[in-house]
Amino acid sequence: MKLPTIMAICGSTRVASTNLNLIKAISELYQSKLSIKLFEGLSEIPHFNPDLDNDLPPEAVVDFRHQLMMADGILICTPEYAMGVPGSLKNAIDWTVSSMEFSRKPTVLITASSLGEKGHASLLETLKIIEADINEETQLVISYVKTKVKSTTITDVTTLQEVNKVMEAFVKKIRPNSQPE
Repeated sequence: MKLPTIMAICGSTRVASTNLNLIKAISELYQSKLSIKLFEGLSEIPHFNPDLDNDLPPEAVVDFRHQLMMADGILICTPEYAMGVPGSLKNAIDWTVSSMEFSRKPTVLITASSLGEKGHASLLETLKIIEADINEETQLVISYVKTKVKSTTITDVTTLQEVNKVMEAFVKKIRPNSQPE
C-alpha cells in the first residue's frame, strides 16, 4: 500500500534548527506509516503582496501551493519567535488564504521552542481560520526543546510519548482504518 505523503514545514530557516531535527526524528519514527517530504523553499517565498496574488503568482508561491495541494497531510514544526509565529512561516501561510490549500487538509502543529505557548496559540488561530483540519489531538507544544531533542533523536521519554500520541492521531485522520503500533 502506498504511504500517505506528508508535507513537512519547518518554521525555522536555520540550517541547524532543532525543529528541523524534530521533523527528521518524526520522519524516522514514522517511515513505515508516512512518506514525509520536507518543504525546503520557505526562505524563497516572497513577502506576501495581495497585488501579486492573482492568476500568475510568483513561482515560489506556485511551488508551495502545489506541494500543499499534492500532500495528504501537513506537519508543521516551528519555534516561537518573540512570542509569535516566525515571520517566514506566517508569510508562506498568508499566500494560501485566497487559494485555500489548507482547507480540510489534515494538519499537525508542533511548536517546539524555549516556551512556545503564545506562538502556538497564534498559529493555531491562523490555521483554524484557513480551515486546516486540526484539533486538540493533532497539536503539541514542546517547551525547552533543546533539552529534549539531540541531533535527530527525541531523548526525553515523556516528549517521545507525546509526539507519538499526536502523530498517531494524525495518522488516524489520514488513514482512519490504521492501527497504532
